[in-house]
Amino acid sequence: MQNSCVVTGGARGIGRGIAELMVARGHRVVIGDLDGWAAAATAAEVGAVAGLAQDVRDPDSHRLVAEEAARHGVLTAWFNNAGVGDDGTLASLSEDQVRRLVEVNLLGTTWGTRAALAAFGAGGGDVVNVASLAGLGPVPGYSMYAATKAAVVSLSMSVDAETPRGVRVHALCPDGVDTAMLAAQDPDGIGSQLTWSGGAILEVADVAQAAVALVGSRRVVRTVPTWRGGVARSAALAPGVMQHAAGVFAAQGRRAMRRRSRD
Repeated sequence: MQNSCVVTGGARGIGRGIAELMVARGHRVVIGDLDGWAAAATAAEVGAVAGLAQDVRDPDSHRLVAEEAARHGVLTAWFNNAGVGDDGTLASLSEDQVRRLVEVNLLGTTWGTRAALAAFGAGGGDVVNVASLAGLGPVPGYSMYAATKAAVVSLSMSVDAETPRGVRVHALCPDGVDTAMLAAQDPDGIGSQLTWSGGAILEVADVAQAAVALVGSRRVVRTVPTWRGGVARSAALAPGVMQHAAGVFAAQGRRAMRRRSRD
């Protein structure tokens, strides 16, 4: 029997890139997305076996996509990719935005991880949680987003230590990625400016490849690019420094955005 996998938030962006790569590897891929029509269309375009409407905030939605995957093969990989990226300081975010960030980014990943662990067979499998470089250090302007991604990293490390050896849980922490989520953020916000200050914005294909490369590996946390992980962790050791350096980095980001708009 063939292997199957689940990709949440798979209708576009990083999720679509992951789905394409997993299809190419021979997996029977089930795509879940809040936009069910887009999920079905993407599934048809990339050769996935199914595209379903899925609200990751609902634990039952994960069980349903797991059942669909089981109909097509042995579930061996699950990518918790669905996420939202509301930017803004904690004081400026609405209560609905805060709740959405926690429910989609953290609880959605939690329910997906639980569903995957329950659905893996005796041979085990891999859970890849798409977190963010923002989850590894202080990022003003992304405080609530960063908090949810830090929790995803912690969840991944802890659950990986809880599971038997045949089950592996990973957290992927990319820097800024050229997606609709990034494009929708406020260019005048310090969070966006700091993202653009870190060098070239990543391409979707690079992040999707890094996510798929974690399958079968024992690596628990991977940053993309690797060198940025060291920078983020160093900032976490001295968070007060970021308060003073943020203005300098934000100015670099504004210049990078202006160059991008001229290209």
